[in-house]
Amino acid sequence: MTRKDDTISEERTFAALPPVRGGAFARTWWGRAWLKALEDTALDDRQVKRGRRHARSGAVGAVSVRPGRITAVVQDRDGTAYRSDVLLQELSEEEWDRLVGLAAGSAGHIAALLDREMPPHLVEDAAAVGIELLPGIGDLEPECGCEAWDHCPHTTALCYQVARLLDEDPFVLMLMRGRGERALIEALQERSSGRPAKPPEDAEEVAAAAGRRRSGVSAEEAFAGRYFLPPLPAPPVPPAAPGEPPSLDTEAAPEPGLDPTALEFLAADAAARARMLLTGVVPLGEPPLTASQDAVRLAAGAPAPWIAARLAEGSGRERAALGLAVRAWRLGGPAALAVLEEEWQPAQEALRRAETRLAEAWEASERPALRPSGPARWTVVGTDTQLRLGPDGRWWPYREEHGVWVPAGPADQDPAAALAGPAATAET
Repeated sequence: MTRKDDTISEERTFAALPPVRGGAFARTWWGRAWLKALEDTALDDRQVKRGRRHARSGAVGAVSVRPGRITAVVQDRDGTAYRSDVLLQELSEEEWDRLVGLAAGSAGHIAALLDREMPPHLVEDAAAVGIELLPGIGDLEPECGCEAWDHCPHTTALCYQVARLLDEDPFVLMLMRGRGERALIEALQERSSGRPAKPPEDAEEVAAAAGRRRSGVSAEEAFAGRYFLPPLPAPPVPPAAPGEPPSLDTEAAPEPGLDPTALEFLAADAAARARMLLTGVVPLGEPPLTASQDAVRLAAGAPAPWIAARLAEGSGRERAALGLAVRAWRLGGPAALAVLEEEWQPAQEALRRAETRLAEAWEASERPALRPSGPARWTVVGTDTQLRLGPDGRWWPYREEHGVWVPAGPADQDPAAALAGPAATAET
C-alpha cells in the first residue's frame, strides 16, 4: 500500500497501554465494529483468544498509526518480541472528497468528530455512496515477524489494543484510512465555509442518504447508545425568584368557563415549581403526582379561599379533609399524605420487625403501653397520641384533636423519637 502525499497524512505514536483486568476492550459502537472485523476475519479462534490475553497482559508496546498501517512490537510470554503490522486499505482522493462533503453537510457530524465521537449517520451515509469507513471481513490484513500467514496472537493483540485507542479518538481510524486529524479538520472548515465541492458521482444516492438522516431515529434507539447525542448545553442560572405571570385582567370578558384568576394562580405555581427544579429543591426524576396529590400540593401554597374550595371539590375532599391533607403534606409530602389517607396492611414479616422495633425503642422502665389500633397503627394507652408506620419503614406521630386523628410531626426511623415531640406537647 502506498503512502499519500505527506501534506495530507501524518503518523501518530501512542505509548503502551496498561494491562486490562476484565471487562470489554471496546466501549463504543465503532470500537466494537473494529473488533468484529478482526474476529470475523481471523480463521482460528484460538489465535484470537491468545491475542486477547496478550493484549490484556500489557504485552503490546507503543502503537504507531499511519495511513494504511498500524505497527507495534508484541511480546510472547517467554519474552520473544515480534514486530506486528495490520494493514487497512486507504481511501482514494475521490472517496475522501465525497466523504468530506458528507461530513461538512451536517454541523452535527463536525461537532461529533471534534468531540471524539464517530457519527453513525456519517458512516451510514458514506456506505450508501460506496465508502466504507469501518473495516469489514477481510479488510484487516496481518503481517508479523512470526511469519504466520493468518492473524496470529501478535497481530490480534495489536488489533485489540487499537480498539482501546479508537474508543478515545475516532481520528485514529481516519488516519488509518489516509487523513490525519489536522488535514481532515482543515478540509471540513474549507468545505463548510462555502467552498464549492466536487459533485459526487451518484447524487441520487447522496440525496437518499440525506433524506434518511433528516428522518431521524426514535428516542429509544438514540438513548440506547446506537447514535451520537450531542452534549447538552450548560443549564441556565436559576433566577433569584420565580417570574411573575402576566396579568390576565383585561377589558374583554373571558370565554365561558375560563377563569383568569385561576390561570394566573396556576402560572405562578408553574414558575415557582420550575425554579425549584432548577435549584434542585425538587429532584428530577421523581414519580409524577396524581391529580389528588397535586391538588393538596397546590392547596399547601395557601391560595385564595375560593381556589382552595375548588381544589377540595376537584379532589373529592371536604374542606376539613383538605385542611388535614395540607397539614400532612407540609410535614412530609406524598409519603405523609399516604399515611393520613391510605391504610396499608404490612406483611407478617414486616409487622414482626415493626413490633420488635417498638419493643426495643425504649428502656423497659420508660416503654409506653401501646395498643394496636388498626393496620400499622399503635395508640399510646391513656393518651391522645398514636404512631403510624409508613410503607417506607418510617414512623409518623399523630394526635387526636376533637375526635379526629391528625398529623402531629415529621417522620423518624426511631419510633421513640417520632413520638417524643407530640408527647412533650401533650404534657404541656
